[in-house]
Amino acid sequence: MPAKDASKRAEQAEKNRPLASIDKSGVRGNRSSRNGVYFFAATVFCLVIALLLGIAYACDAMSVWLIIGAVVVAALAAFSIRIAQQWEKAVVLRLGKFHRVAGPGLYLIIPIVEHVTICIDQRIIATPFAAEETLTADLVSVDVDAVLFWMVWDARMACIEVENYPKTVAWSAQTALRDAIGRVNLAELATRRRQIDAQLQETLTAKTEPWGISIISVEIRDIIIPQELQDSMSKAAQAERERDARVLLAEVEKDISEMFVEAAEVYDQNDRAMQLRTMNLIYESVREHGGLIIAPSAFSEGFNNIEEIVKRLKS
Repeated sequence: MPAKDASKRAEQAEKNRPLASIDKSGVRGNRSSRNGVYFFAATVFCLVIALLLGIAYACDAMSVWLIIGAVVVAALAAFSIRIAQQWEKAVVLRLGKFHRVAGPGLYLIIPIVEHVTICIDQRIIATPFAAEETLTADLVSVDVDAVLFWMVWDARMACIEVENYPKTVAWSAQTALRDAIGRVNLAELATRRRQIDAQLQETLTAKTEPWGISIISVEIRDIIIPQELQDSMSKAAQAERERDARVLLAEVEKDISEMFVEAAEVYDQNDRAMQLRTMNLIYESVREHGGLIIAPSAFSEGFNNIEEIVKRLKS
């Protein structure tokens, strides 16, 4: 039992992990691997040290100091010859000052004098964020989940202008979302989702543009309201639908009554129409199942002079 509780707590902690835990790529657990870069550096180191030791062995000048020197030279070579992935930009500083942006591909740096401060991923990054227990304009507490799509278009500005750009972008998005929620009521939050997304994108673009970061889109994924409020809103919606149904039924009954009034006026002006209607009602009552009909005397009047009526209709 304690092991299960511990695993549950670990899973909950992973779900609630703050945005500060996002790595430099902007997402948790970036699937793109940099093993090729490390393998290249190790290969350069091994090739240089093998070359130097081979030359020393051929010249019969093997010594401890020579081996140490070969190791140092190989390490400097591995440190100097670098590669960057297709989607990466390496920011190179020289004596603490910005010098250039290198990559992708092969590039060289001067040992000790220059160093790579950061390799920036320039692909589109999806960062999920949330605004928990945020009050709307009508003081309703809601939890809103959203996702931010963004990318770095200027590696120099992203490195120099902001300390940790993925975390800063994520926190800025969360703050902007809270501010946007506080400006609308609950009904507008549910119906104006696209407008809120556009407003968030505009706000974040103005904030992140000086950092060399472009906001592609902001999309609200889910809006969660308290269960008690959900029940009351469901009852209110049900009552509103019932009211609409009653209003519609009343309007239909009004239209039908008006039609009956018009029909009565027609029947009042033409006795033959009334007789035909009487016969039609009797026919419809026995059309499917048949049977004996006991009708009032008023109904029988509809059959008076039936032959004369038929003859006139044929003529």
